[in-house]
Amino acid sequence: MSTFALPEAPTLAARIKLATLPAEQAAARALRRQVFCLEQGLFDGDDTDAIDGTAITLVAVDADHAVIGTVRIHHAGDGVWWGSRLAVARVARRQAAVGSGLIRLAVGAARSFGCTSFLAHVQQQNVAMFRQLHWQELADVVLHGRAHSLMRAGLAAYPAIHDGETGFICTRGGA
Repeated sequence: MSTFALPEAPTLAARIKLATLPAEQAAARALRRQVFCLEQGLFDGDDTDAIDGTAITLVAVDADHAVIGTVRIHHAGDGVWWGSRLAVARVARRQAAVGSGLIRLAVGAARSFGCTSFLAHVQQQNVAMFRQLHWQELADVVLHGRAHSLMRAGLAAYPAIHDGETGFICTRGGA
């Protein structure tokens, strides 16, 4: 009697952290250009805007120190923080822990900075994931020619993360 074993799905481990190195910042910008300009066509050549001047960049880095995900957060005043430009490299998109890990650090880091409300404009295809992560839809909007939902994080689900420079490791098997 012979046995047949399915090959194991690849496992991706990523460190989710604040982008502290210039190379991480540059790689995060390159990933945003890849996703938002080349793949989605939302911007022509570059997605940089005024928010980048004050935003804090977070990254997911793999075992080879390659940036495979990014998001930025910024303070809008009165305890309100925003997350934007969540991008995950194509090779890591089936790794749900990368996107959700970035969201967890984004909200948790903002909470450590005094956040009392965390908002984001979420592309429609990602709304279900955000709902699963304790986000609430507030309004439908169109940005850059695409349908989005204005969403708010349920802060009770996100404890403050005070050590964002170290961050945390997330591991998820491939799909």
